[in-house]
This record gives sequence, C-alpha cells and structure tokens, in this order.
Amino acid sequence: MQQHRRPMRGPWKRALVSAGLVGLLLGSAACGSGDEDSNGDAEAGAVSDVGEAGDPVTGGSITVGLEAETNSWLPSEGTFNQPGTNVAYAIYDPLMQRTADGAVEPYLAESMEPNAELTAWTLKLRPEVQFHDGTALDAQALKTIFDDYLKVPGSRVAASLAEVSSLDVVDDLTVTYQLTEPNAAFPDELVTAAGWPFSPTAAAAAGADAGANPVGTGPFVFESWQRDSRLVVKKNANYWQEGKPYLDEIVFRPIPDEDTRLASLQSGDIDVMQSLRQSTVVRARDLDGVSNFEYLGSNSGGTTMNTSKAPFDDVRVRQAMAYAMDQDALIEVLGGSGVTPKQTQFFSPDSPYYSEALEESYPTYDMAKAQELYDSYVEDPERSDGKAVGSPISFTFQCPPDPSLNELSQLYQAFFNALGAEVTLQQTEQAAWIQDMLARDYEMGCTRVGADRDPYIVFSQAFTEGPLNMTAFQSPEIDEQLDVLKTTVDTEARKAAVEAIGEVLNEQVPNTFSGGTLTVMATRDAVKNLDGWTFPEGTPGNGAASSQIMWGHVWVTD
Repeated sequence: MQQHRRPMRGPWKRALVSAGLVGLLLGSAACGSGDEDSNGDAEAGAVSDVGEAGDPVTGGSITVGLEAETNSWLPSEGTFNQPGTNVAYAIYDPLMQRTADGAVEPYLAESMEPNAELTAWTLKLRPEVQFHDGTALDAQALKTIFDDYLKVPGSRVAASLAEVSSLDVVDDLTVTYQLTEPNAAFPDELVTAAGWPFSPTAAAAAGADAGANPVGTGPFVFESWQRDSRLVVKKNANYWQEGKPYLDEIVFRPIPDEDTRLASLQSGDIDVMQSLRQSTVVRARDLDGVSNFEYLGSNSGGTTMNTSKAPFDDVRVRQAMAYAMDQDALIEVLGGSGVTPKQTQFFSPDSPYYSEALEESYPTYDMAKAQELYDSYVEDPERSDGKAVGSPISFTFQCPPDPSLNELSQLYQAFFNALGAEVTLQQTEQAAWIQDMLARDYEMGCTRVGADRDPYIVFSQAFTEGPLNMTAFQSPEIDEQLDVLKTTVDTEARKAAVEAIGEVLNEQVPNTFSGGTLTVMATRDAVKNLDGWTFPEGTPGNGAASSQIMWGHVWVTD
C-alpha cells in the first residue's frame, strides 16, 4: 500500500500549513486547551496521539537514514541543518515550537511573555523537568547555558543572540531575556539550537568532548555515536511527558548518497528515509509499503551571488544572470511543475507574507534584456573586474555533487554562456560549500533560499552585517524595514515591510529562485505518526515540516 501526504498547492490537498506567521504575544496559558481537543481527552503531560495513525503502540526500534552527518551535538557547536535537527529533536526538547498554523508557542517552556516595548521576554519553565543525568532543568541551568556556552566567542548561536544582553534569573523556574532593542520575533530563536536546553553539569564534566556526549531533556537518551556511521538513542524512562516516548530505540544513520538511502529503505535496511532532493521524493512515491510525509514550505532552490566580488558587485551583472535564467527549464530538471512549483520570493504562496506584487516584479526570463545588461557591463571602461573592454566576464559556479544538481549546474552554465560569459563548474561537497558561502569565498553557486521562520529572522540573518549574510548584500532600505519588523506585531505593517524588502531584492538580485524545495520523510507503513505530534496541552504541531520529526510522538506497529 502506498500512502502519500503531499502538502502541495493546486489539485493536491495540503496536509500542513506553511509556518509563516509567528505568534508574537504569548499568554500565560500559551499552548491551548488542557481539557479536550480533536485528539481526544488531554491533560497536561499526557496528551493522546490517537488520530489518523491509529492507537499508539509502545516498544520497538527504528532506523532512520539521514542526508548527512553533523559535526557536534552540543547546541552551541553543531551545524544543525535538517539532518542534525532530526537527531536533536530526539535528545533535546525545544523551549518553543511551531504550531500547525505557523505560530510559535511554548513546548518545553510553560509560557513566554514580552514587556510592552518588546525589549524583555520572560520565560517560565515547567516544574520537575530533569536532564538525562538527573539534574534539574531550572532557571540557573538556563543562565549557565546562556553565559558559558551560547554567548561565548566561537558559539554558533552567538550571532542569533547578539541582541540579548543578558539572561536574568527571576525565580527557580523563571528567566528574563533582556534585549538591547525591541525584537518582536525573538520567540522564533528559541525554536532552534539557542532554545534546546542541555545539562550544563554534564557539558562541564565532558569538556571538549561535550559535543560527542549530548545530555538533554528530550524523549530519548544518547547511547553511542560512531561518526559517519550511526548514532543510537534509547527511551528516556523519566521523560516529563507521561506515556512518551513510544519507541524503545532509534538508530540514526547518515547516508549521504541519495540512491543508497532510497535503496536502503526499499530493502528494509532502514525504516525511515529523509530527503530534500525532488528527484528522490518522486522516486519514493513508487515504493510499495511506504508512506511519504511530504512538505513544501518557503524554502526554495536558487542561486547565490557574492556581491563583494567582481563581477557580482555590479547590479547589471546580477540582473543579467537573473534575466538569462529560464525558470521553467530549471523546474523541469528539478522534477517538473507538478513537483517543484515556481517560487519568486522568500515566502511561498501559503505564507501570510507572500506578495502578488513581488510575483509580478521578479525578473523573469528575457534574453534580450539580459544581453543588454551584460553588454553594458562588459563594454564599460570602468567595469569592476578590471578586464579590458569587450572581454567576457568569467567566474566559477559551485554546487554540491548530486546528479540532479549536476544537471542543474550545466543548465545554468548554458544560460550564462549564451550571454558570452565564461563559466567554470565546480562540484563542492555540501559541508565545504556551506563553509565557502559563510566565508564569502566563492563567486556564484546553487543554494537553498528562504525559510519557514519569522521574516525579521530570515532577512536580518541574510542581509545585515552578521555571519549568515552569504551574499554580502546590504541596503539602507532593508535596514529601515527590518526596524519595522522587529518593533511591531501589527500584521499588516509587517506584511508591507516584507513586500518592501522583496522589492529591493527583486531590483538588486543577490539571490535568484528556481522552485520550492519539496522534502520527504519516507517510512515503512509500520512507522506511524510522523506528522501527528501535538504540544503538551494538545495544540496540533507543524507535522513533518522540512523533514524534521518530533520523535517522542512516533511509534511502530511491528
């Protein structure tokens, strides 16, 4: 039996809502009803997961094939993309998490409230929660984590917490994050690694080896890790959510090769397969006895141009590249419009921040316009690359060595060659390519653009002075709109700010888009409830968004 959950546009039914609009003002109840909801009777800490997946089953082990390995499991050290976050959600609980409608609400936290100026956020923890080593998750633990790990030089989350001047203890279970300026989007930061509490006692004892010995509050306890081979977690018998987790064990295996990962699921060598490659998503649909939990949010394939390097420091070149791209042809390589819908901005049509005006102003395929812009640059005596007038521009285009991306790179090369540019293709392993972009040690390449996060987080990371600005592009107009996004919770004002930022980006083109990134967690039919998790008080969660799973809610029937 094949089972496909395709949260797509058009004729396909959406099973999930793209996580776009963040819940900004969080009341003390914060997580919804504690009495009864669509999942049945629910008391805090003991919510039923009964639903489409059937009755929960206790026990069993599953093996999960992931896209890549992660360098460290300490939240302040790790590079937690989709594969790493999957492991993290087994070992750690996020203080905040996303609901089915995209709001950010407390999960491990009990409540979170801002002051009137949005410059202080007070978080209250649930009582009697323990780390896996038996030490208490309390306010002092959060402060130690913040002071000694998250904010220190070299921390991978320090940049995202740059506006937090201090974390102050209010009482045993309450802390206040003091911000240097208003930030309406701050709760969104605590969905990610900055909001995954880990035992400061265990981390201090492990020292330099803390990243290889993670200790959280999550549904599973770390057992062992063989780098590039497997990581094993066991059931947390003292978990704070009564009755969970259902599984006894999960084995996570990094399997970078898409064909091998798919074949491993087909053969039964693994029970769950993660993929962010459209070609693999399509092939997984043809497997018998497999359920496919697909998700399409605001993340898109596209290109990134380094605006700090010639010739991409000149807007004419960036615009020429954009107008030379036949987006329909790119989407055909990625799987066709039925798999990869066209994207023209940082937020998809399912997001409240989507703009029809940006759809209209995005530079679409126009070779005549592209050639005019290209020629204007190469014939300019003051051209930024210092070459002689009339000389073709030349650059290296980088992309990870995936077969579908290889074909995509060749298509980009053909587009740019048609203008007269000399383009060298370079395959770069994904981890190294990310580092090249972070260091701005590249010229142009393929990447993923956009995220299902608050727009202030998305744009402030991508287009300000911070280390995640891989294009090096900044703009006073964007800075002005970022001030709006961080100082107001008014939905219409925030939508207008997002549209204004998008218009700058459509004009300046530091990034281009191809099509939305369809992700999948493909499972044996016996593995249940990957997309049915709920908050402790019963609020539906955001399912299998971006192929990231809340493993404490999953069970297996054989």
